[in-house]
Amino acid sequence: EQRWLKFFKDGEHLNADHLPDWMQTPEMRQAMTTLKAFSDKERAYHVYQARQDFLRQQRSIQRELDDERAARETERQTEEGALQAQHDALQAQEVERQAKEAALAEIERLKALLHDRNHPAD
Repeated sequence: EQRWLKFFKDGEHLNADHLPDWMQTPEMRQAMTTLKAFSDKERAYHVYQARQDFLRQQRSIQRELDDERAARETERQTEEGALQAQHDALQAQEVERQAKEAALAEIERLKALLHDRNHPAD
């Protein structure tokens, strides 16, 4: 009975490979083996949990990076769209300018024709 009380009190601090004399019975060795198995399972559980926490953290970081990359891509596309709109507006202005110049040139040509008809020998 004293052996069991001491085991329950101090069992977690015992070295399973070097048990003290009072633990050198088949029952105490079996109890120590069972305690070690529980400890190993608990350690394995903590290792598993730490790995899961690490993976969750990595997925969170990756999501943030993906979101930032998508935001930058959207911003780049918006800037490209604005530049294209500016380019299109400049092209439209150039076409309009050329049309005005062509219209003015046509007016001058027609004026010259009228002038030549009204003053044939000048």
